[in-house]
Amino acid sequence: MMQKIAKSYKQKAYLGRYPYNLVESDNLAKYYKCLTDFGFLAAKVKHPELGVQALIEDYDLIDDAELLTHPEYKGEKVKSLKLIQGALRLSAHILAQDPTQLVEQLWGRLLYFEMPEIKALLEVARQSKTTGLRALIPNLTPPGHGLLRTLTGHSFLVSAVAISSDGKLAISGSDDYMLKVWNLQQGKELFTLTGHSDSVSAVAISSDGKLAISGSWDNTLKVWNLATREVIASFVGESAISCCAVTPDGLTIVAGEESGRVHFLRLEC
Repeated sequence: MMQKIAKSYKQKAYLGRYPYNLVESDNLAKYYKCLTDFGFLAAKVKHPELGVQALIEDYDLIDDAELLTHPEYKGEKVKSLKLIQGALRLSAHILAQDPTQLVEQLWGRLLYFEMPEIKALLEVARQSKTTGLRALIPNLTPPGHGLLRTLTGHSFLVSAVAISSDGKLAISGSDDYMLKVWNLQQGKELFTLTGHSDSVSAVAISSDGKLAISGSWDNTLKVWNLATREVIASFVGESAISCCAVTPDGLTIVAGEESGRVHFLRLEC
């Protein structure tokens, strides 16, 4: 039993720290080889305490300029790393739920590209899976074409979204009556806010990122403290709240109603 625990700890330490250690020791050749090695990618994606997001972050350990000026590197190698990272980011919402889909996701998104390193990666990926169906032509959205990432969590139509002024958080409102707060840098859901009794139709975030405002078809507008995840103020209209906004000082909220009314509300904190 102790041997299994020790082995598990060593594997986590290796998968988690190896790319970082290579960059710290200026061994960029091995760093590049590691992040184009399907075996390493698959092991990290499947590890229960690491996963696809930890792997995506490995590609940001060194910036493009540093790679491009390194004597062992050329533009095509840097591009290969970015394309693999982009494919992983596009596939993250699927791989987080089912890591066994790595082969299909990489194949479907990277088969567009002819770089030797990517072709070698895909060939190893192909050989690793002897059962199941595999597309003969690229059939998924490739990296580098606008779409950066997809996040999943709502169970019905998403009808409203807002992004914090620093670009780190996003909030979405849905017909499932919920608001979800997302970390855009890590591509994951942070928490869910519940309290509406009908579809959420409008969301906004204060400029300091501390408050969220939501409007709903239950005729209410709610103000949420994102630190405590609690409602700190609520307003009841005569009809559904269809839109909302908050002033830069965070003290005045504007809300539009289905009835045609526009409300200006002073927030007393």
